[in-house]
Amino acid sequence: MVTYSWVVNEISDHQAVILFVKWKETCRETQAERLVPLHNKTDIIGLQTFLWNKFETWVSNGKSIGEIWNNFKNIVQESIELYVQHNKLRKNSYPEYYNKEIKRLKTNVRKVYNKTKLGGPYTDKLKHLSNHLLAAKTAAQEAFLKTILRNEGNCWTDFYKYVKRRKGSMENIPFI
Repeated sequence: MVTYSWVVNEISDHQAVILFVKWKETCRETQAERLVPLHNKTDIIGLQTFLWNKFETWVSNGKSIGEIWNNFKNIVQESIELYVQHNKLRKNSYPEYYNKEIKRLKTNVRKVYNKTKLGGPYTDKLKHLSNHLLAAKTAAQEAFLKTILRNEGNCWTDFYKYVKRRKGSMENIPFI
């Protein structure tokens, strides 16, 4: 923890602390994967039968309202785990040099690719969009690297951070 304080000596001959701040060091934590329930993909019939089967045991057990409420919460939690599908949220996997155009082209390529799987005559359009996407990716990556290397003070630290993020596969590091 870092502590800063500022002292002002302009108004009078007395020194006074006008601001006392405690800051924590800034560090980036990797965002953990978390599960998000997909309520629109719930097995409703299975959930209904599960709740009907548990209703009799829930009503008969419990002497106080606290026990009944805790039993109800446990039953609902168990039913969510069993009958509601979950999706894993992950951090953004796009590289830092992707811009809006590249993301738009990626979605267009994905849409056309899905249409080609259905048997439509979209192979030529897919080849054209794929080549356009590849050219846009290389241009954006080169522009990003040029902006990193133009910085005179932090250019090597930023460049090595870029290389470290690409560590593990040498195909991702371009040799200009």
